[in-house]
Amino acid sequence: MKQQFLTLLPLALTVTALPTVNKRSVKREVPQEHAHDNVNAIVKASLDLNNPDNIQDTIFGLLGAKAAAEGAGNIADADCLQQATADQAFTNAKDAGDVDGMTFALIYRALERNTGSVGLASVPCASLQAVNPEIAALQQHQDPAGDGAQDLNKQIAGELARQIAAIGGDPTLANEASTFAPGEIGDPTAAGNTCDDIDPEGCINSQGLRVDDLSDAELQAALADTSGAGIAAAGNATAVAAVGNNTAQASDSAEAAAPSPQEAQAGGDAAAGAADFGSCTNTDIVFGIPSDGRNEDAFEAADLTNFAHGSALNIKVISSFICDQLVNKCEANQAAVDKCDAANTAASSLKGQAAADAFNQAIAA
Repeated sequence: MKQQFLTLLPLALTVTALPTVNKRSVKREVPQEHAHDNVNAIVKASLDLNNPDNIQDTIFGLLGAKAAAEGAGNIADADCLQQATADQAFTNAKDAGDVDGMTFALIYRALERNTGSVGLASVPCASLQAVNPEIAALQQHQDPAGDGAQDLNKQIAGELARQIAAIGGDPTLANEASTFAPGEIGDPTAAGNTCDDIDPEGCINSQGLRVDDLSDAELQAALADTSGAGIAAAGNATAVAAVGNNTAQASDSAEAAAPSPQEAQAGGDAAAGAADFGSCTNTDIVFGIPSDGRNEDAFEAADLTNFAHGSALNIKVISSFICDQLVNKCEANQAAVDKCDAANTAASSLKGQAAADAFNQAIAA
């Protein structure tokens, strides 16, 4: 099904118009920014719907910072260009009710960026906060030859699958963000295992070079695990430091690992068994004609400020998003997250108002 979907997309409109980039302006891993051209093209189409920051093309966000700056438009921090591109594309697709566009914006956010040598970690975005929590929950894949990078990439892919499922997309597409087999550390050519041929399918796909992060079993396990949500929001610096090799990254890792006062308080509350929902006081789900223009009964969160998600015909899309947001945004403690997971399960087999009532009653119990 996935291959058929990719074949039908109008890729020629965008891929053939990709800009010329000075690929030799900085020494880096042999350019691979065209490896996922199937993703680039779809995200470019979403980005072009509204591009207030004048980002020149999706390609630039996958380059190292020096080359990326050439097409960053109004984005001052080139290390945040990939996130900013994904965030704007996601917003545009969401406004258009385009689940596929939202899905591929999430995939784009998780793609690997070029770096200067095999095994070198790319720099995380630290100066910008994504508008969309689904984008904020993600980070880019790292060169698989880096220390700990393959395990990290599996975590990223698992989080990507959860975020895709939460918007009503096909979570099996999370493997579209997977990268190449690891290259050899110290390779004097800095080549690694890459491709950079312009191909509507993405040369990593058409040349059989993509190494999927998740098996079917691992994908199902990731979807069943809501406790791991938001690795970028909760520990981006820690995760990237695990594959980096300098003191500054290690320092960031230690700082990210230290619990905030809110987290420390949440931990104490959890130990005491009391559910603390943090800054989110209304977790109810409503069923009826929703506020986003859909003209049929559907589910949506009562609190659209903290749980900003389009309506859905399946309650699990909304209930899973609420549970994820308790982790990603609300600073809820584990007892509250556990209660939400239980409410999610209680409602999942029901329909309509009965499903909403079951969720609301279980989470308030």
